[in-house]
Amino acid sequence: MGRVFNDSVTVVSRFFLGVIFIVSGLEKVAVLPIVGGVSRSAGVPLVSLALPLTIPVEIGCGLVLLVGFPGRAVALLFIVFLLVVTFVFHNFWTATGSAVQEPFIRFLRNFAILGRLLRILSDGAGPFSLDPREQGHLTAWRPRALAR
Repeated sequence: MGRVFNDSVTVVSRFFLGVIFIVSGLEKVAVLPIVGGVSRSAGVPLVSLALPLTIPVEIGCGLVLLVGFPGRAVALLFIVFLLVVTFVFHNFWTATGSAVQEPFIRFLRNFAILGRLLRILSDGAGPFSLDPREQGHLTAWRPRALAR
């Protein structure tokens, strides 16, 4: 495929990824007592501290992913965060019967998200990012194909 197409797909996929985290953070705000109870039942230590930190991390880092600055640092933070969340909250192997399906789907969803985050960690945020290290000093807002 052409470079313009690849750049466009990179931007759109980074946008979708950012939206996932922003919506997840906003959803936690909307149902805070429920999320707190689920976290306590999952054995999360210091829920009263962890939950208020999780919400701004998800929303803030999701917004940062949208603009792509700093892409690699945010990807690394989310990779660590998502690995912990995935194995603590979506431990389908402890469920039985029909209760296995929901955590299993969420576990696999998180692995798909981890794949995209690993790509950002490897390649950077890509075109149309605010990180000048990604494209060269003044070309961060232009697709690579047009920046030459």
